[in-house]
Amino acid sequence: MKFAHFSDLHYAPDNLAESDRCFSFAVGNAIDRGAQVGVISGDSTDHRLDAHAPSLHALATQIHRLANAMPVLMLQGTFSHEPPGTLDNFALMGGVHQIHVADRVSQVALVDGRFWASKGPVFSDDELRQFIGVMPEVVFTCLPTVNKGQLAASVGALEAGTGLGDVLAAYLAAAGRVNRQLRAARIRTVGVSHGTVNGCTTEHGVTMAGFDHEFSLTALFEAECDGFMLGHIHKAQQWERDGRLVAYPGSIGRFHYGEEGEKGYLSWDVEPANASATLVATPSRQMICMDFDGPPDMAKLQELAADATDKFVRVRWQVDEEHRQVVDREAIKALFSGAAGLKVESRVLPVVRSRAQGISLETTVEGKLARWCELSSVDASPLQDRLQLLASGDVEAIAAGVLASLASGPGLQPESQPESQPESLPEVPALATVLTHPAASLETTDVVTVAPVVTDTKATATPASFDWLNDDLFAA
Repeated sequence: MKFAHFSDLHYAPDNLAESDRCFSFAVGNAIDRGAQVGVISGDSTDHRLDAHAPSLHALATQIHRLANAMPVLMLQGTFSHEPPGTLDNFALMGGVHQIHVADRVSQVALVDGRFWASKGPVFSDDELRQFIGVMPEVVFTCLPTVNKGQLAASVGALEAGTGLGDVLAAYLAAAGRVNRQLRAARIRTVGVSHGTVNGCTTEHGVTMAGFDHEFSLTALFEAECDGFMLGHIHKAQQWERDGRLVAYPGSIGRFHYGEEGEKGYLSWDVEPANASATLVATPSRQMICMDFDGPPDMAKLQELAADATDKFVRVRWQVDEEHRQVVDREAIKALFSGAAGLKVESRVLPVVRSRAQGISLETTVEGKLARWCELSSVDASPLQDRLQLLASGDVEAIAAGVLASLASGPGLQPESQPESQPESLPEVPALATVLTHPAASLETTDVVTVAPVVTDTKATATPASFDWLNDDLFAA
């Protein structure tokens, strides 16, 4: 038996052109291939739509067209995309064949083109005996999006985050006991749900792994369905076990930049204990993404622009804060003026100043200075000498030594010193030498005379002016 499996149509004003072009193609292709049942596994709309919205009218037109060719089952998807009650109107849009809206956990039998739903989550023994007798074409196990708020109210808020998978696995195991009886009676069984399989890959190449996803492959295969049709993940992928199949068709079109793989719908062939699915590509729009680690290469962009007509282009780059003005956005827009769409994204990396690595682990100033010199490739010896001088020397003595060294520099010789005897000048003490306090020099008998005499007079007068630092300021 042939099934046409569609998912994630995402009809909305922004997606209308892409959604309608791809879905209308898929509907026509499914009819031409002779599909006998159509299945839409959630997210037919992208968000709440007004009744007069052109996107809702376009979706209803294609659903009605599909229902004129085959029975259609529509599953409730994510509540943010399909608010509860959105699909109820589609049940009234059937044509030659019926449209069944699966908005609760149930099993649904297709008998002579009509859908019959179970009263509870699964068929009771009485219902099962009745349907096995009339040999339905297929029995669906429908598991729409579960309201986590209701789950939290029943199992507690702490358990709702990670307990959803266990609750769904318990239901799938219960449905599996019924499906085994149906398969033994040579009746086809198909599961339909909307959610994330642990370990699947998103359209951007990210592997979904965690404890809060709805399904595991083990739980899905324990439902004992010949084929399990899933929605929600926008990348087509499938898993097989003992002839039975679990598969995503992916989204019907390409709605985001960077999506990998072909877009389309799945053409299924399902028989008891055996199923196969083939992806039929739709004419989804082509997107080109260019990422630069630095300013964009205008030469490469110019080459790309020559082949970007009628394509959607995204150009992204990241630059340092001081180079942000280097990029000419207007020039990029001019290059891709012929593209169907252009998205320009820049990421500016702020300047971050941090301390030298490991400097905070040093406990002394000397150690911190040595660590900084090591990381900065600076000779530490002169700096360490000056640090010791600052720590042990007198401020005024250090300043006097610096001034003396400046005064004795080339071209600054005192006038009283004969030019013919430069060697008679006194040697200037090194900065690393610890000088004695001026007050202490007054108490010694050995007084050092510095030439010229004029300089000595100023030097002896200066320390005297600081004697008040050593006096008792609070003396009577």
